[in-house]
Amino acid sequence: MDASPRPPNGPGDLAERSLRQVWHPCTQMKQQAKLPLVALSHGEGPWLVDTGGERYLDAISSWWVNLFGHANPRINAALIDQLGRLEHAMLAGFTHEPVVSLSERLSALTGGVLGHAFFASDGASAVEIALKMSFHAWRNQGYSDKREFVCVRNGYHGETLGALAVTDVALFRDAYDPLLRHAHVVASPDARQARDGETAVDVARRAADELDTLLTQREGRIAAVIVEPLVQCAAGMAMHDPEYLRRVRALCDKHGAHMIADEIAVGCGRTGTFFASEQAGIWPDLLTLSKGISGGYLPLSLVLSRDAIYDAFYDDDTARGFLHSHSYTGNPLACRAALATLDIFADDDVLARNAVSAARLTQALAPLADDPRAKHFRHRGMIWAFDADLPDAPGAASAFAKRFYTEARARGVLLRPIGSTVYLMPPYVLDDGTIDWLAAQTLAAFDTTMNATLKQEVSA
Repeated sequence: MDASPRPPNGPGDLAERSLRQVWHPCTQMKQQAKLPLVALSHGEGPWLVDTGGERYLDAISSWWVNLFGHANPRINAALIDQLGRLEHAMLAGFTHEPVVSLSERLSALTGGVLGHAFFASDGASAVEIALKMSFHAWRNQGYSDKREFVCVRNGYHGETLGALAVTDVALFRDAYDPLLRHAHVVASPDARQARDGETAVDVARRAADELDTLLTQREGRIAAVIVEPLVQCAAGMAMHDPEYLRRVRALCDKHGAHMIADEIAVGCGRTGTFFASEQAGIWPDLLTLSKGISGGYLPLSLVLSRDAIYDAFYDDDTARGFLHSHSYTGNPLACRAALATLDIFADDDVLARNAVSAARLTQALAPLADDPRAKHFRHRGMIWAFDADLPDAPGAASAFAKRFYTEARARGVLLRPIGSTVYLMPPYVLDDGTIDWLAAQTLAAFDTTMNATLKQEVSA
């Protein structure tokens, strides 16, 4: 007898069944009941298709993970081949070609500076691994007082307890604050904070000066500083000048702290170079990677480290090793998807092609730069963002986000504003016609949303 019989499908359509049974992430389920879910059937390149046949352009790459479109034939083929070879084996005491090749190729992309890869399954886990590695490496080297961490204001690094400790987004952090080991929080280099006469470089240097002061005050106690290179995504796509990264690297060297670059969202070509850190001409001590590394196919994350950190654990004493594991660490299928993703980057000269696409979309969105209702129109690589100029009223940003999402969705585009910030982070496979259409629908959705917001404000 089947010990786990398949339950019959419940009454109602797929969206209704999901609301009854599935607890959705980052969602207030009572509110979700008022906004119908999109019940998906399949994906085709940059498009998602629902069960009724409606198509939606995935302009946020399904939470920033899908780089080369849904059901990509080259990634599909690699996975089908790997399914016939090895689906999974524990990485403790064993190894396999996909995990070794992926480690080698990623290290080569750093010029061999980051020579060791430790694998996990999700971004938050990679962040926790980097934090643990930093602390434990210092302790193994005799610096047991180095157990404090520094993060950037409005930074986001994940929602597990360790990652939340270095996350400064109140919505995610505050409910669990009593459980957290708090990190030091320093100024953000967000260029939107420029004072009269200041440039983005000035903001970066001012923020770095605050970090210097803290590191001086806590000399000998800071294990690591964690940053999101170039773009703080969850902070509303807050962009900063590469000068900040150069200053952080110099300050970490000066004060004897590790630099952790969280490239989970900004790596894999998203900012215009494969690693965002490259644009500052620096390498961190630890670099976290996830999201796009598997092309958006399978959960995969990793931490790349310098030799000095790896060497701090290399010892006859088991207790001095890095005793951390995940059941699916280095999963062959996920690694094979990542290798196929790297092949596409190399074979199609993706970064150069993205630069051309980015210029076209930036030009198509240019009216936003002159629209008084839009503030801080900005762009970095394959990320675009602008802020709606909303009335200073409680709930205004949330109401705007919901209304804009609905307007864009009605036009066949999936866009999810972060409060008052509208951003676009599309897959790297848009043709010219689709780019122009995406820009037109974004502008139309913004215009309709702002007109409705203004009418509501006047009537109130």
